[in-house]
Amino acid sequence: MTAVAEAADVSIFTVSAVINGTAFVSEELTRRVEEAIRATGYKPNAVARSLKTGTTKTIGIAVGDITNPFYTDVVAVAQQVLQRNGYAMMLCCSDRSDVQQEDHIALLRDRMVDGLIIAPTGRDEVLRSSLAHVAIPVVLIDRTTEAIECDSVTLDNRTAVLDAMRYLVSLGHRRIGFIAGPLESFTGRERLAGYHSALADAGIASEEELIQRGAYRADDAYNATLRLLTSIDRPTAIFSSNNLMLIGVMKALRDLGLRCPDDVSIASLDDFPWSDAFEPRLTTVAQPVRIIGEQAANLMLERLDGRFTGPPRKVVLRGELHIRGSCRPPARAEK
Repeated sequence: MTAVAEAADVSIFTVSAVINGTAFVSEELTRRVEEAIRATGYKPNAVARSLKTGTTKTIGIAVGDITNPFYTDVVAVAQQVLQRNGYAMMLCCSDRSDVQQEDHIALLRDRMVDGLIIAPTGRDEVLRSSLAHVAIPVVLIDRTTEAIECDSVTLDNRTAVLDAMRYLVSLGHRRIGFIAGPLESFTGRERLAGYHSALADAGIASEEELIQRGAYRADDAYNATLRLLTSIDRPTAIFSSNNLMLIGVMKALRDLGLRCPDDVSIASLDDFPWSDAFEPRLTTVAQPVRIIGEQAANLMLERLDGRFTGPPRKVVLRGELHIRGSCRPPARAEK
């Protein structure tokens, strides 16, 4: 910092004020300091700066599965917004373990991040316990939970499933298999509720054997699909609750020698860049990943800079049904 002060012909106090924003500095002196910083290649010490300002300009982000393209895309967008506003990102992935998630939240707090953006995984009560004494801003994405007072950005999961199910029903399907996520999670419960609501609206009775648990994992969804498609009265269509489970569904069809959509129609929640690579192209309900990432980052920034100090905001977004070639009317007559 001394070299910068000498190059700009100002005091060290002035350099510090420009770098940390701790005092007013005229435009002329600010210009000279910034030019001197570039000329000397000076890099401010982040630790020293955080001790002075009480902030680290870092946001912690915790997700359950970074291999899922949905989370990858949301995190990438959030990082872009945060970076433009001078914040770095520290990312943790819990591999869908709420115990690891709890450890990661504690780790990020120890690293003195200024805020937390969390895509929760596992049991709601574990998340509530993890956040019980967190005094920094928190934004939840993908799912929320009761009794946690923080901002959130989520999909209207029930309506997303309703839209896809109504499309399948409109094609004539009456026996529709459902690959469900974990029902201890907000998203799992809401998506299953959408399935039941769509059947009720169409006057179709729900059958428990048509609902199989996939736990948001491809392998579990593979086995769930085998159970559905080797039953005596197999479904004519299957809906997968997320994109990773859809991979398991398609693998099961291949291994059983069944064709989509000739033998069974397939639809899913979550779109992904390579959905067009499947043959046929897959019908999906796309989440607005860019908007989710942007909204989460902006909610966080508004809390940090004091633009918003009010009660928690719950942003709920609508999915978009993309009709492609993986669905058709059932080949055999339905009851």
